[in-house]
Amino acid sequence: MQVDCLVNIFRRLGLDDLTVSVPFVCTCWWRASLDPACWEALNLRSLDFTPWSQFSRSFASRYYLKTLSFSAFLRLVVHHSHGSASELIFPLYSDASVHDLAYVSIKLKTLALPDKLMLEDDLRIPELIGRWKDLEQLELATKPTSFLETVAAIRHNCPRFARLKVRGLIGKEDASAIAMCLPELKQLELSGSYLTKDELAVIMSGCWKQERLTAKDCLGFQADEELLRLASGIHSFEHEGSKLLDDNGYERDESEQQSGFFYL
Repeated sequence: MQVDCLVNIFRRLGLDDLTVSVPFVCTCWWRASLDPACWEALNLRSLDFTPWSQFSRSFASRYYLKTLSFSAFLRLVVHHSHGSASELIFPLYSDASVHDLAYVSIKLKTLALPDKLMLEDDLRIPELIGRWKDLEQLELATKPTSFLETVAAIRHNCPRFARLKVRGLIGKEDASAIAMCLPELKQLELSGSYLTKDELAVIMSGCWKQERLTAKDCLGFQADEELLRLASGIHSFEHEGSKLLDDNGYERDESEQQSGFFYL
């Protein structure tokens, strides 16, 4: 089979197959697997990096390692991409650090960060955004401490940015920052967050190009006639499961909102 045909097939495979299976079949497959086109989408979220997982044990065996290091694996797949990777999806829970993020200087269009980064790593996100000027989509599993600075960095560095996903306590400053810094945002997902009707209204009014707004299972607002009227210009407004109060009939205090205890 010709190399270009193999590449077209291999680019559809997951990183587990590309690292522990395909390269070891034959020389022809190994060479084809090294084509940068096979490494454009780096989805690490589907992999289990725990030492006892089948993937970790297989990788360590294939490459004669004692254990699989997440940082080393990230560097391997980024190296194979030769700067062509446009999508990088971190595992939700991993030991990814700011050093791993700093290493990723590729021309990313889609980036999904892990949940609950260390504070020093969290604070570096706005600085790192400046390296990813082609960024179009960003997923933040938990709203970072540096959220306001991150949104401002996107405004100044990412002219084609169109989609944001974030979960957490969305306060007045956060809503204003989204509306002011990302007025041309096309898709916003806030599912599982705490935000009131006022914050949602600010976002709806400010992001005038919005095509899809997803705010499912949120606490702090319930879609009434006024909110639905504001959303009438949005092609898709999903708010199922969102409610004003919790199941006990009261709003959680701010410490619970910030910690994420209200997540459904």
